[in-house]
Amino acid sequence: MKEHNFPYESFIGGWYIPTEVCDNLLDFYEKNKEIAYQGKLGNNNLGNNNSDLTLDTEKKDCQEIRIPNNISFFPFYDYKKHLQECLENYVKKYKWANDVQYFDIHQDYNIQHYKPGQGFKIWHCERQGNESCFRHLVFMTYLNDVEDGGTEFYHQKLTSPAKKGLTVIWPTDWTHTHKGQVSKTKEKYIVTGWYSFKDEW
Repeated sequence: MKEHNFPYESFIGGWYIPTEVCDNLLDFYEKNKEIAYQGKLGNNNLGNNNSDLTLDTEKKDCQEIRIPNNISFFPFYDYKKHLQECLENYVKKYKWANDVQYFDIHQDYNIQHYKPGQGFKIWHCERQGNESCFRHLVFMTYLNDVEDGGTEFYHQKLTSPAKKGLTVIWPTDWTHTHKGQVSKTKEKYIVTGWYSFKDEW
């Protein structure tokens, strides 16, 4: 599995999954986009399973399909198999990330579609309070190439490129505050979610 060259001290890891896996996820989205809904924000600026969500397109503007974490049929079985390989590479590179309580994908995750001019436009991290405190690591896979649609990391002073198949894993905390680049001309598709500690559920 090809690795993307992020600086070691960034604690951001990236590996490329097969592009056909991305195509299959995109095909699933296109065939089911009638169930996509407008992305919303939780109390901590993050979409989650909490019913207390708000719509604010000035901050987060996208359409998304929520994928139950326990779904294992095609194409999600293939995706999670390659995602697991990325995780194994990450904890091999950053071994202390694995010297913790058992964690896995216990929350639903999302396929998100950003039209030109849309994006997750505000600086945020993925663990900001009680409702997200069990999150350990973030994962995100770019499903298509968008030259100006990557992800900016504030403290690391780097931008992850939106390259088809690139799967990025990083810690959930404020140290990895980030936001999406907003492309004015191209659509962007990603899959994103969290590895969480089991006691959350």
